[in-house]
Amino acid sequence: MEANSSLPVNASGGTHAVLAGYLVLDIFSYLVLAVTFVLGILGNGLVIWVAGFRMKHTVTTISYLNLALADFFFTSTLPFSIVSKAMGGHWPFGWFLCKFINTIVDINLFGSVFLIALIALDRCICVLHPVWAQNHRTVGLAKKVILGPWILALLLTLPVIIRVTTVANKTMGKVFCTFDFSPWTNDPVEKFKVSVTMLTLRGIIRFLIGFTMPMSTIAICYGLIATKIHRQGLIKSSRPLRVLSFVVAAFFLCWFPYQLVALIVTVRIREVLLGMSKGFRIAVNVTSALAFFNSCLNPMLYVFMGQDFRERLIHSLPASLERALTEDSAPTSDTATNSASPPAEAELQAA
Repeated sequence: MEANSSLPVNASGGTHAVLAGYLVLDIFSYLVLAVTFVLGILGNGLVIWVAGFRMKHTVTTISYLNLALADFFFTSTLPFSIVSKAMGGHWPFGWFLCKFINTIVDINLFGSVFLIALIALDRCICVLHPVWAQNHRTVGLAKKVILGPWILALLLTLPVIIRVTTVANKTMGKVFCTFDFSPWTNDPVEKFKVSVTMLTLRGIIRFLIGFTMPMSTIAICYGLIATKIHRQGLIKSSRPLRVLSFVVAAFFLCWFPYQLVALIVTVRIREVLLGMSKGFRIAVNVTSALAFFNSCLNPMLYVFMGQDFRERLIHSLPASLERALTEDSAPTSDTATNSASPPAEAELQAA
């Protein structure tokens, strides 16, 4: 009798606990997005100013400048996402901003991830093949190669450019900024099937090309660098290896939870479209906020941590950034005029 009488109380308490947990996670995602916006604008803006206007363009500064631009433009769209989330998904900014903001978000998110992989590949080439880098790693080549990540990002964003629009829900009295496949069919059942197929395909492509491919590239490149450090004992200090490990770990920890949740949502897209689980929405909100946080970490991961951060904070931030972005040795120089190979230690320090 006591057990039976206590069931409603426990159930009620459990329900309140779950709702309170959802609320806490929701508030947490808002805070992370707000911090990402502030730090992303300031940090990436500083990198753009120093790398774009105060320094001579080199392979390294071009790479960091493009990465900072990608993260800066992405983080600048976060206020729109925050407002829409706070209004329960309602999009009050109109059709043009719906398509424009989502296009900017996708292009720069993909671009940022691909640029990180390209920087890792560049560091790997400099360490493993310093002579080749000395003779062929030029600004002209860098400007051509850097177009690759942006073109690939644009291609992966085409579904957003073509199919994302504002959709009015008269029942809820809201306007949503989302994918609309209605021009392909007017039958509700067929429309649902098309949505499931297209969103599933998009989710798989995003997971494989937007995460697995660049993450594998980063892991392989830094694995090769770490192997050379240990095998040849190029550097007595273990600091460069710690920096490389932190870079890979930070990227993975920020992005993997979101990509895992996105993959699960893709597999169970029918339930999501039918609104059968609030847990999915909360999971996506929290993990996406964590993934987006990586956009404000990039200036620290790829610039500040490249050298002794504490010492550089003593000086002005612009001067600190300028020294951090300056290529230290001949193989990272774009003129390729010196024939002597630089010390491997200097190149690894730059990595």
